[in-house]
Amino acid sequence: MVLHVVRLIFVLLVLAITVSFAFQEAIYAAGPEFITLYILAPTVLALAAVLVDMFWRKKRLRELSGLFFGVLAGMVIAFMLALLVDLVLALFPVPHEVEHPGELPPHATKIIIQEYTAAEEAYNDYAAHIRTVQLIKLLLGAASVYVCVSVVLQTRDDFRFIVPYVEFAKESRGARPLLLDTSVIIDGRIAGIADTGILESEVIVPRFVLAELQTIADSSDKLKRNRGRRGLDMLKILQDCPALRIRIDESHVPEVEAAHDVDAKLVAMAEHLNGRVVTNDFNLNKVAQLRGVDVINVNELANAMKPVALPGESMWVKIIKAGEQAGQGVGYLDDGTMIVVEQGRDHIGRETAISVTSVMQTSAGRMIFGTVDSDKTFAPRRENHKTPAPDEEK
Repeated sequence: MVLHVVRLIFVLLVLAITVSFAFQEAIYAAGPEFITLYILAPTVLALAAVLVDMFWRKKRLRELSGLFFGVLAGMVIAFMLALLVDLVLALFPVPHEVEHPGELPPHATKIIIQEYTAAEEAYNDYAAHIRTVQLIKLLLGAASVYVCVSVVLQTRDDFRFIVPYVEFAKESRGARPLLLDTSVIIDGRIAGIADTGILESEVIVPRFVLAELQTIADSSDKLKRNRGRRGLDMLKILQDCPALRIRIDESHVPEVEAAHDVDAKLVAMAEHLNGRVVTNDFNLNKVAQLRGVDVINVNELANAMKPVALPGESMWVKIIKAGEQAGQGVGYLDDGTMIVVEQGRDHIGRETAISVTSVMQTSAGRMIFGTVDSDKTFAPRRENHKTPAPDEEK
């Protein structure tokens, strides 16, 4: 609501300024058509600026700052080029500054007519010279502004404002961006994490990761093709997630382009953006850590979210198969944690109470070891399972 009020005040302010200037004596004498144009033109431009602001909703500070610095640099260069044009013209003979001869007298003699004609030609030559110089300056100014804006917008990721002995580089503020690896996109668990709203950082998918997904999706191998298509579907799901800010990074960074494979490019991009790599690739995890890049491993995150079991605690588990050792039974928790139960082979197919003896953390995940808790094996597990009343036992 406040923004709409600001826009309305801006339009009214422009209209008030133009009306106050339009009714000055010099402009009022030019006629009503000129006054109308003098008022309408700035007002229409103000309305156009407001409409652009209203419909251009997804503004990015990087693009706006790049546009500002590009225009500023272009104007400075245009001013310098204008001085250069004046300097060049000073080396060559140019028409002298003359005034307009005015109107020809009604009863002028032949000599007066010749002098008037010569004065008018001199004035026309001077006016043509001035218009040509102004046209050259305007064209050079427009070209310099365009080139500067284009260069700054295309190279904004490498932009540095440099003063002798001092470099003002971009400083990362707030949450650092997350760069997704191909494997974690295909894995798909990142979509579930994003739905929780826990990811406050901007999620970036570099263009070379997207290109690798497209290559995998176009593979002749059916399994690879399905994995690639799943990755592209997951990207679409991530883009539609309202709790996530995600973008495809199309920037070309020299140190990233110099890397030989996708993993090396991803690590170099993370170093350039001061971001973190999200992956479930063990090798990429190690390489990134060696390069000093922070890594979020989805497998480690999943393991960290599993419930903690301490030695001596009791839990219920359904034993579904025999273990490798004699008498062992194997079951699984809802999150996939394997539980090895000593003397549990006789309880295959039943939910059994066990007492935890130890917990082992491996690269594949967490394993829980326990023994059958004979005191609770036949006790009711849930509250809705009532103990029989004494009359019912009889």
